[in-house]
Amino acid sequence: MLRHIRQLFAAVLAAIALTGAAHAGFDDSTLTGWAMMPAATFADGPTSGQFAAPNPYGTNLPPYMNKQPVQGFSGVLHGPTADTFRFITDNGFGAEGNSADALLRMYTLKIDFRTRHGGSGSVSPATWFTGRKTDSFSRHTRITLNDANHQLALPIQACYLNYYNDPAKPPVDSAIRDQRLLTGADLDIESVRRDRQRNFWFGDEFGPYLVKTDEHGTVMHRAIPLPGVYAPENKDVVAGAASANLPGSGGFEGMAINKSGTRLYTLLEKTVAGDLPKTLRINEFDLASEAFTGAYYEYPLSTDGTNIGDMTALDDHRFIVIERNGATATGGAPFKKLYLSDIEGVSDGGPVEKTELVDLMNIADPNDLNGDGSTIFTLPCVTIENVLVLDPHTLLVVNDNNFPYGGGRTLASDNTEFLRIALPEWLGCKRCHRH
Repeated sequence: MLRHIRQLFAAVLAAIALTGAAHAGFDDSTLTGWAMMPAATFADGPTSGQFAAPNPYGTNLPPYMNKQPVQGFSGVLHGPTADTFRFITDNGFGAEGNSADALLRMYTLKIDFRTRHGGSGSVSPATWFTGRKTDSFSRHTRITLNDANHQLALPIQACYLNYYNDPAKPPVDSAIRDQRLLTGADLDIESVRRDRQRNFWFGDEFGPYLVKTDEHGTVMHRAIPLPGVYAPENKDVVAGAASANLPGSGGFEGMAINKSGTRLYTLLEKTVAGDLPKTLRINEFDLASEAFTGAYYEYPLSTDGTNIGDMTALDDHRFIVIERNGATATGGAPFKKLYLSDIEGVSDGGPVEKTELVDLMNIADPNDLNGDGSTIFTLPCVTIENVLVLDPHTLLVVNDNNFPYGGGRTLASDNTEFLRIALPEWLGCKRCHRH
């Protein structure tokens, strides 16, 4: 019977792909777990936010003396235990120019989802290697990206006496200089995957670059650029050796590793100059040769979508993509959806097939897990940048709260919300991988 259902579901997906339909019966997704981490959650320092503008709400004002925000999650992986997850922080405070003291870190979190039958709906720090719950976010709960072995081949803040190599700015913190730690002025990491050798691959927006580190976060070789694509922050553009053809903050927002563990698929957040409007490039990267293969696909944005937030793989050819616009509950009409996309049978340079999977502004919440008095859950945050397959019926979705800014739900700093979403249809992955 189960085999028959699987075959029937595969046939439905194939039929939708042939017709190019936008919807596929993935309706009535249900919130089965919810948790929240307060906006003002911090880890050990050094001091951060010295260059960040205050938010318009008058709270959580920078700088943050001797501490770093545990916020701005832009990528997620499974953790060392079933109830733990590892999240990366992105470039810090939203731009290269204000994030020179924001360290690029990856934390282990333990989530106690609030469910119909219990759970606190809280999030706790957990030790990096064991996933054991601990009292505070410290060096035991994280790794910090660094170029201790001088492999990156890019100038970084640690190379200078003062931030941005500007004597008018404060000195670079001694910990950053001594350990050659990477900051949000060096890279804007927005995606992460782990290969078979347990090394991490980070997708960056400033190049856009791919950056490989070992399991401790130490860079292993030079940053790998996407051939022919240049963001305004790209070092060749800054040096005058190339012209930017990608908008700022338009680089590798999404990145998936296939189930076979042989390929990365990078997804740009914004459109390359000269490409069709509202199309984004998916590029294939071979992990064995550590080079882009030259194969690519077009991801067509929906009518109401302006960019993407994340991408994860189901198998060797299907991916889940977060699409969104910049609207929130405090301004505009929020568009936040998940799509199932498929490259199987698509010619090189052709558009992928898309199927709407989840409307994040219309999730059934029969038990009102977030306590807002509604049985319909919405996630109207500016950016939603984390999606992970938990099992063939269940997804984890988490917002990037852009600390200390926000304005997603109210005119205040956004909290980080963790959603466990049950799907009414089987995703078709016999065993969802943990890369």
